[in-house]
Amino acid sequence: MVKIIMLGPPGAGKGTYATRLAPKLGIPTISTGELLRAARDDPEIGETIRKYQDSGELVPDEIVIQILKKRLEQDDAKNGFILDGFPRTLAQAKALETITNIDVVINLDVPEEILIKRLSARRQCKKCGAIYNLLYLKPKVDGICDKCGGELYQRDDDKPEAIKERLRVYHEKTAPLIDYYKEKGIMITITTDRIDVPPEEQVEKIMQKLKEKNLI
Repeated sequence: MVKIIMLGPPGAGKGTYATRLAPKLGIPTISTGELLRAARDDPEIGETIRKYQDSGELVPDEIVIQILKKRLEQDDAKNGFILDGFPRTLAQAKALETITNIDVVINLDVPEEILIKRLSARRQCKKCGAIYNLLYLKPKVDGICDKCGGELYQRDDDKPEAIKERLRVYHEKTAPLIDYYKEKGIMITITTDRIDVPPEEQVEKIMQKLKEKNLI
């Protein structure tokens, strides 16, 4: 049983690595991005969520925490989980501690120039939400999802102007979490220094670090 946070800037590979780690560890990946996308159609908070996401801003803490708390209460998350996209601020990190304990934070350290190239090449399935990248994680058929056959598209927040805004917000609000978790002694840093590193290579590095800390 291990409770993990994936920490890193947009485009660092949080979702890609989390979905590969989860089967190896036998725990679910919980993506706040996916939870929020599912909630975009919610009659009460959907419009608010769309407004923030479409402009590249972070959704307010109280909304994210409300949605995440419900997800953590489900049976499949009681033996551990990987959080992808949460927490993003110190306030969220402290709120999370009132809900559950975290065993390890995996910090993905990636240079900004690589992040911008990665995000610009990212595509997502309109049907199932699967993520692809035209540089190193291509679909078998151009523009078509391998999993469900849905159409792939470029999200508005993966376009250059929005990317720069997302990185600015990350450095302002999320980067302080690195020091916060480092002081707690539960952080592992995984560095990427090239754009075409296979996801499997980084996942093996993470697995080795988890073993070294006797977490698995």
